Amino acid sequence: MARAFSRIAFTDTVREQQAKHGSAGAYAKFLAPEAPPNNTLGEAEAAFIRARDGFYQATVSETGWPYVQFRGGPPGFLHVLDGKTLAYADLRGNRQYVSVGNLLGNGRIALFFMDYPNKQRLKLLGHASMVETEDHADLVNSLAMPGYRATPERAVIITVAGFDWNCPQHIPQRYTVEEMASTLSPLRDELEALRKENAALKAKLEAKGA
Repeated sequence: MARAFSRIAFTDTVREQQAKHGSAGAYAKFLAPEAPPNNTLGEAEAAFIRARDGFYQATVSETGWPYVQFRGGPPGFLHVLDGKTLAYADLRGNRQYVSVGNLLGNGRIALFFMDYPNKQRLKLLGHASMVETEDHADLVNSLAMPGYRATPERAVIITVAGFDWNCPQHIPQRYTVEEMASTLSPLRDELEALRKENAALKAKLEAKGA
């Protein structure tokens, strides 16, 4: 069975371009019958997704235009319900509802997860459905993060069609304030200790000169 992601993404035109530019042979193994399907999330994928505080989401409009949106929240706001299902509470934002409108017409969705510090990325294709709060308040509210100030309007439930780990080439290393905290904390402690030591030495010198 070919990899699900490759089976979907590697269209005939894509394969022609791979052949033209010399990469068709390298990617042929992903389309081979013995290739792992990669359509069910494993422990590595689930842990990676749960650790993210945001992801990029792409939908397609009825006019054929792609629309990319960033979704952010506390780590874990995108729930891994099982190996085939993701879900999140869709929170009220600028109320344009472009993604909502797109998904009502075409449930295909692409998610792009980035780990900038470790230069890792995970691509996922799926089919999305939506559940409105007014119809299933308990379900929608169960997906909202406790203490996070936002109004959940609906739940977006995504059935995984395929996923692919991307190579780290060209990924810049970036860090959030929280990610930098563990690195900066020892440096701050050391700086504070040096300040105290310097102050003590200065006081001794001043005492000797008095």
